[in-house]
Amino acid sequence: MTTRTAPATAATSTPALASRALSYEWIKFRSVRSTVWTTAATAALPVLGAAFVAATGSLQPDDTVLGGSLTLSVVAQMLAAVVGALVVTGEYSSGTIRTTFTAVPRRGTVLAAKAALVAAVMYVLALLSCSAAYVVGSAMLPDGRYAQGDPLPALFGIAASFAVAAVLGLAVGTLVRHSAGAVTTVIGVLLLPSLFGPLFGDAERWIAGLSPTAALEKLTQTSDATADTVGSLGPWPSLLLVAACTTALTLAALLLLRRRDA
Repeated sequence: MTTRTAPATAATSTPALASRALSYEWIKFRSVRSTVWTTAATAALPVLGAAFVAATGSLQPDDTVLGGSLTLSVVAQMLAAVVGALVVTGEYSSGTIRTTFTAVPRRGTVLAAKAALVAAVMYVLALLSCSAAYVVGSAMLPDGRYAQGDPLPALFGIAASFAVAAVLGLAVGTLVRHSAGAVTTVIGVLLLPSLFGPLFGDAERWIAGLSPTAALEKLTQTSDATADTVGSLGPWPSLLLVAACTTALTLAALLLLRRRDA
């Protein structure tokens, strides 16, 4: 009598677990009202800000079309980070995280699925919303009064800064596990480098660049303004630095998650 070893089923393979995790996360993402409404506000704010600025004529002569059109983009980016935090803290608050870990027992797969989902959603959403804001600003602002420039490269970078902010919120939410605490912490993380960077002297260019908000503000300038107004670190190095720090924080959150739930 011979025995056969059953092959690993699709349900337990890594690709199948990843696919299942992404499917679960997408269902939960669009089913939770707080996440849906915060995401909608993230998409609406840049367009509303562009329309308000253009209608009220509140731009200064040295402002740029892209920067003026994205007046509320920093607030929208903060909301993107809040969405990332809510994606994970909402599950801990409701207790559904146990069901999630039962369905997908690998903590790393769950966190990776959440990160991939919020990054993809916020990237596409920000690219569409900020592009629409630029179109609105260009159509409503007086011709020739403000510098136009080529906004396309900056818009891709701006969308990436939204995605990074969302993943940062996710990492903070994984560490804190409490909605209010995570939201407060992630907003502080976004703002503090820019606020306290000047206190660090020669290290200011690095400290102040350690925030998706700083990268966003520089990127809104880079397509329309001259290089010397962008900042000492520059928009793209700042974005890459923030992405690297966010990745490191996410990995740290994963390690702590495994220890807590071991």
